[in-house]
Amino acid sequence: MDDEGKNRNKIFIGCDHAGFNLKEKIKEYLIFNSYDIEDEGAYTYNPHDDYPDFAFKVAFKVSKENGKGILICNTGVGMCIAANKVKGIRAVNAHNEDIAKRSRLHNDTNILCIGSAFVDYELSLKIIKVWLETSFGSEEKHKRRVEKINSFTDNLIEEQN
Repeated sequence: MDDEGKNRNKIFIGCDHAGFNLKEKIKEYLIFNSYDIEDEGAYTYNPHDDYPDFAFKVAFKVSKENGKGILICNTGVGMCIAANKVKGIRAVNAHNEDIAKRSRLHNDTNILCIGSAFVDYELSLKIIKVWLETSFGSEEKHKRRVEKINSFTDNLIEEQN
């Protein structure tokens, strides 16, 4: 990845046991390419861990520090569902480069979820590269739609209090 395409924000990365091996390889790749990485676990392979624990850790960090996150589990679905429960998070479960790119262009996603059972290491790097190098689009309709999502979340939290 060239310097112009890099996101200067920190990347928070996390996984459960099913994503552990892939996360470790992705983490090495990102560090080698000079990304600022913070690993939120799992730190060892443990078949009894629970994906929401890691999804919430990463999502809270991304929300608080305005960074980006990468989450890996078996399908990517559980991590995506859990992460999207956190205010300010727009997570996508991407299994190809086009979904990753469009999620950034159209939805300004800030967490990328990957399913290790469906995405191998080589494909994951392609997905991550395009996701990190794509900026939120400038079309007004996409900005308006993301703002509606943010506004709904803000109003929902106020109603619950």
